[in-house]
Amino acid sequence: MLKPHKSFNEVFCSLQARRRYEVWFVRLGLADGSGAWWFRYVLMNPGRAGCVGNPRGLPVQVWATWFPANSQARSWIQGFPVEGLELSGRSETPFHFELGRNRCDENSCRGELAVEGHKVSWDLHYRSSFSVVLSDKGWIGFSRTPHSDAAFSGRITLDGRRFEGDPLGFGVQGHNCGYRHRNFWTWTHAYFPGASGASTFEALVYEMPLGLFFRKAVLWHEGKQFTFRKLEEQRRDREKLCWEMRCSGQEENLEVLIDGSGPGIHRLPYLKTNCMGNFEVSNNSLANAVISFERDGSELETRGGAVLEMVG
Repeated sequence: MLKPHKSFNEVFCSLQARRRYEVWFVRLGLADGSGAWWFRYVLMNPGRAGCVGNPRGLPVQVWATWFPANSQARSWIQGFPVEGLELSGRSETPFHFELGRNRCDENSCRGELAVEGHKVSWDLHYRSSFSVVLSDKGWIGFSRTPHSDAAFSGRITLDGRRFEGDPLGFGVQGHNCGYRHRNFWTWTHAYFPGASGASTFEALVYEMPLGLFFRKAVLWHEGKQFTFRKLEEQRRDREKLCWEMRCSGQEENLEVLIDGSGPGIHRLPYLKTNCMGNFEVSNNSLANAVISFERDGSELETRGGAVLEMVG
């Protein structure tokens, strides 16, 4: 069984970087089906103090988003100056990101936010058996998944409401970095529980120079990795948040449907790294997913165990 490659969380961004973002994030669907949580630890232009004058552009940010079942999602974002941030060195292991009560490391994260009259806190541990690099373009940017089939334990508190368990939920811990955000991307991660171990599916499409597109999908199933570089989109609906595709590989072909429609769609403005305005990100972290195997007609299905994100 593969072990998480801890270097996938290593810091890339220098604190002197004047235009760059780097994000460590966690998405977990609660085991009781009541909703999903999304936590993000963000570096944004640390060498120029973020986007000076913009209250949403501080260089260190911690995000929490709650996706309740059958209701609208809510986000809380708190920014901090770079002073006081304790961050592991570039390419140093073990990784850690810590500022006050907020911390993320190789196998755990915690946080405490007080925003607009709401209080959110969490203390989580996660373990997994599979990790993968989805995209790596060096200085331009990358998308890494240190924990693809993550099982979470611990507790989360929202305004006195407590979520606690072992397991508490299931999902993914990821790590992204770039000089700028892409103008167009679609990303999904789906977690499928199984008696002999979880399966996961992750796919990413984004625009590149000269009218080209990056496309890649990875399936972790029955202890084996399947990589797909040929993705044919049958449907991409940003308004209803649905993505349908065919993935062709050397050993297996898949039909994939990710359905993020419904009240859980969350549309949030992200600040550009050049500080010249915002762009909208659509996300549903309680999406449904169905994967059909062409070889034998079998299926993987999850209701609420997937995340789907679209831009452009």
